[in-house]
Amino acid sequence: MEHTLTAALLGLLEGLTEFIPVSSTGHLLLAGHFLGFQSAGKTFEVVIQLGAVLAILTVYFGKLVTVFGTAHRDPAAMRFIVSVLLAFLPAVVIGVIAHDFIKTVLFESPMLIAIMLIVGGIVLLFVERIAPPATIDSAETIPFRKALAIGLIQCLAMVPGVSRSGSTIIGALMLGVSKRAAAEFSFFLSLPTMAGAVAYDIYKSRHILDFSAWSDISVGFVVAFLTAVFVVRGLLNFVSRNGFAPFAWWRIIIGSLALGALLAGF
Repeated sequence: MEHTLTAALLGLLEGLTEFIPVSSTGHLLLAGHFLGFQSAGKTFEVVIQLGAVLAILTVYFGKLVTVFGTAHRDPAAMRFIVSVLLAFLPAVVIGVIAHDFIKTVLFESPMLIAIMLIVGGIVLLFVERIAPPATIDSAETIPFRKALAIGLIQCLAMVPGVSRSGSTIIGALMLGVSKRAAAEFSFFLSLPTMAGAVAYDIYKSRHILDFSAWSDISVGFVVAFLTAVFVVRGLLNFVSRNGFAPFAWWRIIIGSLALGALLAGF
């Protein structure tokens, strides 16, 4: 029962944090550290991310069908697909090269995660103040060069605590993309990025993966999916009204609390 409650809590964390700029991986790893939760090869943490991917597919199913169904005759749809793939490309290259270092070194450092949460929050607050006026109001019209630049910036999120959505949103804002369009582009970019990362992670860790705790994994997956659907449906309107400052302060508070606890020996 205790393991099931922990699995549900971690699934809730994944669903709540995957698509907002606060680092879902950082939250999961810190929660696992303080709760004493470990899974071989990070199987649990890896698989429940697919619940968040499924949430994007569910919420944007109609739009995705339209885009892919009309790409052969609609230049705008094809252009959007290419821009997302260009943004995804840097993560493929750097992820393959640095995978082992990320998993064996960076993922095992709660102190680094706490510090990156704080630093990322400060950066997000700063970027909201200095970002140039938005000249791009739609995720579908981001130019190829800017999409590639966003993809390069996304690679910073390979350091746990940085945040994949946070890095892509910050990059987009600095390139003149509106807050709403930046968040939506981050949604679409998450599909190939997360699916690819999970698939490659499972392949690389296939010898040590432990699926014996399938009931806990299932609970975490379902909770992550349901929570992420709720977040995805409400996030764009929330960002349009409030910007990203609430997430920045959340990062700073959680990072500071975690850092204090770690320094105190917990």
